[in-house]
Amino acid sequence: MGGEVTCNKVEEEEKVRNEEQVEVEVEEKVVVQRKYTAVVEGGFPPPTKVVVVGYALTSKKTKSFLQPKLEGLARSKGIQFVSIDPNKCLSDQGPFDIVLHKLSGKEWRHILEDYRKNHPEVTVLDPPDAIQHLHNRQSMLQDVADLNLSNAYALCSSRVGKVGVPKQLIFKKDPSTIPEAVNKAGLRLPIVAKPLFAKSHELSLAYDEFSLQNLEPPLVLQEFINHGGVLFKVYIVGEAIKVVRRFSLPDVIKCELTKNAGVYHFPRVSCAAASADEADLDPCVGELPPRPLLEKLAKELRRRLGLRLFNLDIIREHGTRDRYYVIDINYFPGYGKMPEYEHIFTDFLLSLVQRK
Repeated sequence: MGGEVTCNKVEEEEKVRNEEQVEVEVEEKVVVQRKYTAVVEGGFPPPTKVVVVGYALTSKKTKSFLQPKLEGLARSKGIQFVSIDPNKCLSDQGPFDIVLHKLSGKEWRHILEDYRKNHPEVTVLDPPDAIQHLHNRQSMLQDVADLNLSNAYALCSSRVGKVGVPKQLIFKKDPSTIPEAVNKAGLRLPIVAKPLFAKSHELSLAYDEFSLQNLEPPLVLQEFINHGGVLFKVYIVGEAIKVVRRFSLPDVIKCELTKNAGVYHFPRVSCAAASADEADLDPCVGELPPRPLLEKLAKELRRRLGLRLFNLDIIREHGTRDRYYVIDINYFPGYGKMPEYEHIFTDFLLSLVQRK
């Protein structure tokens, strides 16, 4: 009898061990399947806890960015967006995993800097000082010029790409002396004039330097470069890059310079309604910049600018296949106009948490 009991007990223990082993194998398969699905879909597995993203945006920015399709996808991935009240103590709100912001003013910058020092565990997108660097168009494009990509950059194929900035002049003095300064700097007509401080997207196009006297400094004066009437908006979200085409100012031929004297004002050149992605464009105009060139440019600018959310306005000189110019850089641009932005942005937010 004793031998039978012992035998039965051993058999029962062996059976329990086998059942436990099966359960472990099933759990491992489920985990592997989740990881596989996340990789195949290009996303990230749901976090173990809710990721809280505090946002401090203007009402206009909130409406354009926090669209229902973004909020719905975010909820399904375990991300919760919480509005930040800038009039209340930031440390008393939350707790947050990530703070997303685009408000202006010195007071707000000081609040964020103090918050970053007291809460190093929170990712602030992006550092206020780094954003401030883009508000001045002189310092904004200097980082591109310092990259020294105006020389041929060999790609994986036989093609090459060159990236630079238009020849420009910073003018802060009496506007009556602009014609003399333009001639001295050797800028060729027509000339694009933009406010030195990037508070708006307005610009002016001058067909003769004397008309520039009617503009109000401080200004950035740039040579206008014919680019087939199309610019490339390069959206950068962390390490992700998305490029879209937008219609821009049309090319200017020499005979038009004598016929169209004066300054023409444009409140905004490119917008969502001016998408050129579906247009029947000449391949020489509509072909996107080489991917390896954009990746190199984005990587270097992320490092130099200290930013993870920005876009570049790039043009290709008409008549060339390899000469590109960065004409503007914007922090936290209109991502709502970027195709599939909700997927790219939610994956980016999850990646920030997983890297901690």
